[in-house]
Amino acid sequence: MSRPIGPRRIVCLTEEPTEVLYALGEQERIVGISGFTVRPARARKEKPKVSAFTSAKIEAILALEPDFVVGFSDIQAEIARDLVKAGVEVWISNHRSVEGIVEYIRRLGALVGAAERADAYARRAEAHLAEVGKAAAALPRRPRVYFEEWDEPPITGIRWVAELVRIAGGDDVFPERAEKPLARDRILADASEVVRRAPELILGSWCGKKFRPDKVAARPGWDAIPAVRDGELHEIKSPIILQPGPAALFDGLDAIHRIVAAWARRRSP
Repeated sequence: MSRPIGPRRIVCLTEEPTEVLYALGEQERIVGISGFTVRPARARKEKPKVSAFTSAKIEAILALEPDFVVGFSDIQAEIARDLVKAGVEVWISNHRSVEGIVEYIRRLGALVGAAERADAYARRAEAHLAEVGKAAAALPRRPRVYFEEWDEPPITGIRWVAELVRIAGGDDVFPERAEKPLARDRILADASEVVRRAPELILGSWCGKKFRPDKVAARPGWDAIPAVRDGELHEIKSPIILQPGPAALFDGLDAIHRIVAAWARRRSP
């Protein structure tokens, strides 16, 4: 029997590598996951939870004897440093775009000897993006969209979210902020800027808590915003949009497109 290619004991510090490895049928390699993992649901039952997002149980991770740890972004740099010092191989991805998510699927698949399956999965994602983009192009109107990923202080959507809004048929009202990789650079110091940009749809995905349309609508001066005036405030569940993984390319994109398409139909002649 041939030895499996690549790492055999993987700890996933965020959800997206867990989702990808399960989709590729490589879940047996996973020995630990993030406590924030919700996709796939079975992972929470099958795998020990050893990390949050900005913190991790280093001793618990080391006890699992991983030969590879996968994390995401500079926010997990300290976790990565501690594990590297302990002799563990760590890969921190830092992708922030739709294209980056697709290529992440291919890279992770290649690392575990599943390059062909990963490429097929990535091509499925690309086909879905194209299919939704084609449907969006047929809509009679494109709404101006404000996406909020946190409320206190208000933080605008990250790059992959803005790109998915565009593919789904809308136009992000803060495209210049979407290019900023760090959340602190997307904080709205002056929330009245949203009023000036007059979005016709407001999409909220507050990481870790329920979006409150009533609370948003009650902000000073926001009653002048078309989306507030028309009651077009909608929640996109954070597990399907705020992780730079497959969920965003499939369920997240579909959720945005349904809202955008419904808005466009209501306003067509």
